[in-house]
Amino acid sequence: MTTVSVENNMRKRLFIGLLALSLIFLLLIFVAAWWLVSQRELLANKVILTAVTGFIIMVFFVLFLGFAALVWSLWRSRTIPSLQSVISTATNILFPLAIHLGKWVGLEEERIKNSFIQVSNHLVKTKVRTKPLEHILILAPHCLQWIHCPYKITIDINNCRECGKCQVFELRERARRYGTKLMIVTGGTFARKVIKDIKPQAVVAIACERDLTSGIQDIAGIPVIGIINERPEGPCANTRVDLNKVDEAIRYFQKGGND
Repeated sequence: MTTVSVENNMRKRLFIGLLALSLIFLLLIFVAAWWLVSQRELLANKVILTAVTGFIIMVFFVLFLGFAALVWSLWRSRTIPSLQSVISTATNILFPLAIHLGKWVGLEEERIKNSFIQVSNHLVKTKVRTKPLEHILILAPHCLQWIHCPYKITIDINNCRECGKCQVFELRERARRYGTKLMIVTGGTFARKVIKDIKPQAVVAIACERDLTSGIQDIAGIPVIGIINERPEGPCANTRVDLNKVDEAIRYFQKGGND
């Protein structure tokens, strides 16, 4: 197993561990609430308690089922099509709590979101497809552009002069080579508008952990492989991307099947 694979597995385990911690935390809250309310002998309290308990049990069952399906999918590298919506629901509910619990135990929010992205990418790659996807969108942030470049590529990517001072020209070359669409966006709102207008079959998204996390959660029904950008000069300025990961993501979508 390569070093990259080991690192990715460690990142996935971090997210799974925090989800498990979130489930346990919710369970402890439920047990504490049950104990406190059950001390009262009034009939009204009993009725309310029964109704609330039934609802909480149902919610907890959905969360546990989604969590178990997620772990199984990661372990077996296979998806469970009938439980995709349950996995998504459990993840979306538990993820904010996982963020807070992770920060509470001293983990950086960026690290937790990185783990979420690795898990999301893995789940995308476990979904069974019978044919290749043709309409693929490469979505990249404007901070990849050389900071002193006078040409606005967020308006028209063809304004790029391919001077070689940033990686935008290399992404253009890949878009031409693979027959994909490339868009440079200024933020999450613009990115969502682009996806809505273009309606791609799949998205290869390049961004920081924060933008990728919110974007993956916002985009429903479209497979997204997130690639975290590199920030040698700090955030939002002259960022870079591992082009090999871009190639790998595009080829995965264009492969057609999971063999």
